[in-house]
Amino acid sequence: MPYRIDIDSPPPDALDLLVELGALDIEPMGHGMAAILPDSVTEEAVTSALGVSDVRTSPAVARDSGSVWLLSARAIRIGGILIASPEAVAPPSALRLLDSDTFGTGHHATTALCIEALEEIVAVEHLDRMLDVGTGSGILALAALTMGVPQAVGLDIDADALSIAAGNARLNHLEERLQLVRGGPDAVNGQWPLVVANVLAAPLIDMAPILVRRLAKSGQLILSGIPSSLEPEVRKAYQRCGIRHIASRTRSGWTALIAQAPW
Repeated sequence: MPYRIDIDSPPPDALDLLVELGALDIEPMGHGMAAILPDSVTEEAVTSALGVSDVRTSPAVARDSGSVWLLSARAIRIGGILIASPEAVAPPSALRLLDSDTFGTGHHATTALCIEALEEIVAVEHLDRMLDVGTGSGILALAALTMGVPQAVGLDIDADALSIAAGNARLNHLEERLQLVRGGPDAVNGQWPLVVANVLAAPLIDMAPILVRRLAKSGQLILSGIPSSLEPEVRKAYQRCGIRHIASRTRSGWTALIAQAPW
């Protein structure tokens, strides 16, 4: 597991040296510096590279269900959406998210791909609602609501994730427009003009028949959480269900699929 180091008096070139060591995140801390390092880099390697006699180590905090390592929550812009912590200085239009380890901080490539695809669809389609499968922090449903989609339903099998999503909805005064349901796509009935699922490749393949049944006429589908090497398998699973593939977008080894119901 990655770990955190704190250095009280770093050398002038500490930033470059830590980058060379493979630091996952670096921040100035007062007169010192903090960094997150992979566990393949020993404390001895750090002190030797920096030319210091001592560093303090402690467990690093993982975000996005352990897939993103940051020293602290920070604002990030994805397209026209600015995502910030509750206490950050940001414009009123910013989407505020509580700091938690629930997936959906905005820092993972799959989240960014989904928000970018959402923004493109919302810009040309007049959607009355959307379905977010595996909502996590609620980030994708809340982003859609921020973009002007009137209503959203967020599904998740994790009760803790739903609690975080509910808190984020209240924080953004969107609780009246976001319905949260525990379970998968079989926990709700009806069809949606837009269905988003940012989970993993295996469950996406398993859920293909039921997700397709949740699509309204000409409904669109955004799928992510897909390692790029598995994109063909996920795409074929949905094509077998009659879905028309529109586009695939890849970033940092992850892929998002955009598809549409041909009926």
